[in-house]
Amino acid sequence: MTSKPSIAQAQAWARQQLQGGESPAVDARVLLQHVLDCEQSYLLTWPERELTPAQWHTFQQLIEQREQGHPVAHLTGLREFWSMLLEVNSTTLIPRPDTEVLVEETLKRVEDPADSSIVDLGTGTGAIALALASELPKATVYAGELQAQAVELATRNAKRQGLERVDIRQGSWLAPFAGLQFNVIVSNPPYIDAQDVHLGEGDVRFEPLTALVAEEHGLADIRAIIATAPDYLRPGGWLLFEHGYQQAQAVQSLLEKAGFVQCFTSQDYAGLDRVTGAQWWPKP
Repeated sequence: MTSKPSIAQAQAWARQQLQGGESPAVDARVLLQHVLDCEQSYLLTWPERELTPAQWHTFQQLIEQREQGHPVAHLTGLREFWSMLLEVNSTTLIPRPDTEVLVEETLKRVEDPADSSIVDLGTGTGAIALALASELPKATVYAGELQAQAVELATRNAKRQGLERVDIRQGSWLAPFAGLQFNVIVSNPPYIDAQDVHLGEGDVRFEPLTALVAEEHGLADIRAIIATAPDYLRPGGWLLFEHGYQQAQAVQSLLEKAGFVQCFTSQDYAGLDRVTGAQWWPKP
């Protein structure tokens, strides 16, 4: 192909190269938009416009990396979540659309935003905490994260979204929040079993195992949060988790054994069990 292909020719070439992938047309479009720094409408309006040799070279490199399995979000450095464009990198999980269900279920349980305090544990990019803060401007929102690089990333994303009021702290689960009590504790913790075959497939191959894998068949971190959460929840407060699609019954059992009530499970956009939560009332 010429060193100055048109937009239409470049996209056609990329789709051919990525055949066999999950979404070759979408990947080709998103990566070309990234190279040209343009919206999708530009590609549709000017299909005959030629790429410069430098743009074509960059695009070819990105398509080659995508062929090797590198996530599109890592190649562009960005991922959309809850209508926010977030910076992403290899130090954290890439935000998934299904995690928006966790945000939706949390919002349903905030009765008085002005008197509500919420914390997102294992915040990574900050996606959940920032989504909640954007929807609840009067609520007090915290985020916790163990990895220093992820704390820096979440802090940059908070600034990018104009949500610097989110209090992001470094530490293990609830440890950084001693003395505080919350209306809602929410978390998308590691929940994949170390032996899960899916760890060798797709984008997860390029994501940190510490953000994916938990001991005890994927339940260790969920169990640890449940054990300490009652000390940090106001009476009537909620604890919500994202989890694996086969873990709902196990998570509900752990919550009930710890004394939580009103357990529920909600499905993701594919109809799979994905979010489980329960309410905390101290025993008299």
